[in-house]
Amino acid sequence: MFSGNASRELAEDIAICLRSQLGKRVLDKYPDTETRVEVHENVRGADTFIIQSIARPVNDSIMEVILMADALKRASAYRITAVIPYFAYARQDRKVKPRVPISAKLMADLLCASGIDRVLTMDLHAAQIQGFFDLPVDNLYASPVFLPYIREHFSDNLVVVAPDAGGVPRARAYVDHLHAELALIDKRRDEPGKARAISIVGEVSGKRAVILDDMVDTGGTLVEAAKALEKNGASEVHAICTHPVLSGPAVQRLKDAPIESLVFTDTLPLPTEAEGVAKIKVLSTATLFCKAIHSIHFEESISSLFELRH
Repeated sequence: MFSGNASRELAEDIAICLRSQLGKRVLDKYPDTETRVEVHENVRGADTFIIQSIARPVNDSIMEVILMADALKRASAYRITAVIPYFAYARQDRKVKPRVPISAKLMADLLCASGIDRVLTMDLHAAQIQGFFDLPVDNLYASPVFLPYIREHFSDNLVVVAPDAGGVPRARAYVDHLHAELALIDKRRDEPGKARAISIVGEVSGKRAVILDDMVDTGGTLVEAAKALEKNGASEVHAICTHPVLSGPAVQRLKDAPIESLVFTDTLPLPTEAEGVAKIKVLSTATLFCKAIHSIHFEESISSLFELRH
């Protein structure tokens, strides 16, 4: 296993879970800022894994993945699996207006061309992105991490809230296992990064509301949802989101928002300004990725990891 610079801590946790060690490599920059990669392990005939979220700086993270993959391929690795806990560009999965790229498809093409044989990721923003690849893609869910936490902390009078129509299938799956109520925020997005809640579908008055989403970027959608829930009488508002992208004003917005707690996973490192914020808690995904990597290496089924746990 090899780690990129964006996911070193998570990669080390996965290695500990597997009772293994990360492979030695050099991953830095030349004076002209080109990415420099050297693999200092014999990988001939080896089953190799590159652990790297596409985190800030996003384009540097992409280059690290594809250059490491090319280095491993040219060193005669038997198989190369890219473990990408957070897959950037996933929101650009279609043409929403003329003369724009389908960036998620181009990302898939880059990874395939670099020599990668398989991709392991978590909570893709759009599940259909798996079809952009001409190789196997395993899209894990964060539910085995989140469900026990929700049961422990929000066991009664719970309503699970989808922040938009696209999040309804995810929220409904949780509702079925938690025996909770479901609500939906009807929102409008006037421009990228700016959303406003219009109305709430479902009963939230007097209930403990848990907003469920796959990521928080600038925080606009989440904050508007929290304000709408508070306005409609929710007794508590909490949020559980897989990927803490947290761009621009997000951290300050979340500090000021009527949200009592905000839970993320460690698919992305928290920005410095988010560290120590009392309402933010991070749960580990290392065990989940450990199980998936173990199963892939030993050619075992990983379908059980895609199921919401009772």
